[in-house]
Amino acid sequence: MTDALVIIPTFNEVENIEDILRAVFSQKKTFHVLVVDDSSPDGTADKVRELMGAFPGKLFLEVRANKTGLGTAYIHGFKWALARSYDYIFEMDADFSHNPDDLERLYLACTQEGADLSIGSRYVDGVNVVNWPMSRILLSYGASIYSRLITGIPVKDTTAGFVCYKRAVLEAIDLDSIQFVGYAFQIELKFKAWKKGFSLKEVSIIFTDRTKGKSKMNSSIISEAIFGIIQMKLKSIFKKEN
Repeated sequence: MTDALVIIPTFNEVENIEDILRAVFSQKKTFHVLVVDDSSPDGTADKVRELMGAFPGKLFLEVRANKTGLGTAYIHGFKWALARSYDYIFEMDADFSHNPDDLERLYLACTQEGADLSIGSRYVDGVNVVNWPMSRILLSYGASIYSRLITGIPVKDTTAGFVCYKRAVLEAIDLDSIQFVGYAFQIELKFKAWKKGFSLKEVSIIFTDRTKGKSKMNSSIISEAIFGIIQMKLKSIFKKEN
């Protein structure tokens, strides 16, 4: 048994899923992994089922009927984790943009350095992004600055998706009240945790763009982040935060 669960949401990640799982399970620290797959037509879930025999009691799979957004996939995973005995719950992408070797650094930030929520940050120490075009860097960096200015949250990489939560953080947030499903989901979770007084710590990482598979970024996800953040901030002013 372990106290740490890594949640990996997938849609058409059959090219990456075996390699990322083996990389997580090769870490010195023992992590369990929950893959939340949105019925990928490329056979991602079948590949995970095949690997479950190699990692009994460590690898788990939840298959959802439809692709309804990153945020809802993570919430599904959070609820699954909270129904079990995990004390540290991670978000991580399947495409190696998040290096599994950094998992323990995020874990130690929560277990030894006083953080309630640790963030694998691309921007806390300069701009540590590899293989992104300048337009994508400017979009991401700009979104983090924008959301920080609007919300006041003291985090340089507000849109980061490589995160470790202490169990108490997720228990304190009404997960059913989360309104965003895409890019802004990451900002909303950090904002709600911060508003509740939890300690957030950024851990510098190097983010490397995927080399296999296709990005899930689209214009609707960007629009949600731009316009939704203002709505979220106003709602927090006039309504008790959940």
